[in-house]
Amino acid sequence: MEIAFEKSGGLVPAIVQDDRTGDVLMLGFMNAEALAETQRTREVVFFSRSRNRLWKKGESSGHALKVREVRVDCDADALLVRVEALGPGVCHEGYRSCFFRKMEADGSASVMEEKTFAPERVYGPGSKS
Repeated sequence: MEIAFEKSGGLVPAIVQDDRTGDVLMLGFMNAEALAETQRTREVVFFSRSRNRLWKKGESSGHALKVREVRVDCDADALLVRVEALGPGVCHEGYRSCFFRKMEADGSASVMEEKTFAPERVYGPGSKS
C-alpha cells in the first residue's frame, strides 16, 4: 500500500493506541523511512521534527512501544499504530499518556491523570525525551 507522505511535506501523523485498553497514548509523525524501520523492527520509530532525525520511542527512557498492528486511514495520509507499551508511560512529563489534560469550556486545562514515573529520574534533571 502506498502512504500519501507527499500530502504533508513527507510526514504523516501516527496516532499511538494501547492495543489492550484502546487508550490513545501519543501522536507522532513518520516519514517513509520511519515507517519502514517501524515495520522492520516492530518497535515504533518516529521522525522528530525538532531534531530532524529518526528516533525510536524509548531510546532514552527504555519505555518502548512494541507494534501489534498498523492501520491506515481511508485517505492513506494518517496511521493508527496499536502497541504494547513497555514501561510505565510514554509522556516525557511522566504520564502514561501524552493526553493527560482535559480542556475545559473556558479554554483552561485540568490534569486528569496521575504521573506514573518521575521524568527527572528517566531523562535527567531539566531534560526532555
